[in-house]
Amino acid sequence: MIGIVTLTIFLHSFLSVELLRIQGTWDTGQQFFHFITKFGFQKTLLQNQLETQGYVFGNISSDGHGSKTYTFALLDRGYFLGYYGNSSLIDRNKACQTMFYKIDSIAYDSTCNDEGKEDFLRKVPCPVSEVCVDEDQPNNVIPGSQLTFAVQDLIQPRFWYLSLVACTRNSTTCQWEAVKDNATINYDLWLVNGNPRTSSHPTFDYHFSVEMQGIAEIYLVCFACYGFLAPLQLYAIWRQKHAIPKLFTASILFVTTGLFFNMVQAIEFAGDGTGIDGLQILGDILDILSQALFMLVLLLLAKGWAITKTEVTNKFVLFSVWTIYGIVHILLYFWDRIEVAVIENINPY
Repeated sequence: MIGIVTLTIFLHSFLSVELLRIQGTWDTGQQFFHFITKFGFQKTLLQNQLETQGYVFGNISSDGHGSKTYTFALLDRGYFLGYYGNSSLIDRNKACQTMFYKIDSIAYDSTCNDEGKEDFLRKVPCPVSEVCVDEDQPNNVIPGSQLTFAVQDLIQPRFWYLSLVACTRNSTTCQWEAVKDNATINYDLWLVNGNPRTSSHPTFDYHFSVEMQGIAEIYLVCFACYGFLAPLQLYAIWRQKHAIPKLFTASILFVTTGLFFNMVQAIEFAGDGTGIDGLQILGDILDILSQALFMLVLLLLAKGWAITKTEVTNKFVLFSVWTIYGIVHILLYFWDRIEVAVIENINPY
């Protein structure tokens, strides 16, 4: 029983897996700035750069309406925060100029800044069935893709942020201007840690953001332990009539089932980079129910039930506290999934 409690607390300390393959659309007439996602790229090893750096690749196209170009940006947090903060300016031309003021000092542009050291930007949408116009070395583009970014960080892992904005650089004046046009931009992007041209990358690291690398192995190990201990716990309570061991066993069964779903999701994600989001939600809900039951067991034991008392006193207060805990936990979970912006980088719990 102690071993199962330890595993339960250990498992609850881990977050859910985020999806990697990003597909979506952007209506430029409705949104000036469109945030796509953030992803943690691992530290690049100097002796093996090509195999350990991160990659962003895929396709960005339009529905054929509109003739203007927009900007796709891949930025680390140091450049992204100012860029994102200025996107809310009402004057769109001023917003564009302010957003890219710091970025212009370092981002490469074949016309306006050929001494730039960083590959941060692409003009989109890309021509149909061709690579993006900024891809001046087409051989570096991953086959089947229109654009490719290689992300290197020789010092530490780092989060990078992907976004689209209705700004374009005037090739004559090199000034940033707002794009006033209506178009639907479609994107299908992959973000990986490791070289997509080879098959030698670690299966459980390649598709995962750096903070989630190893989560699939953790789920596998924990599920193996629970798969062994849960039947023993069921056997132990077979002849017991008291409610506390039964409540605890129910908690263990919930977490075991939830762990199984999350394990399947993580393995599926490791294989194809998308996973099954509904399966992850189901596993998370079962995990929350397990925690709620485990909390009820602790509250009952704290009241001395089955230790110094045969009856529970102040039942209304006890079950009110337990109910509030469960409701708040579930609300926080869905608030985190629906309302909390990935950009904010906060933990609602």
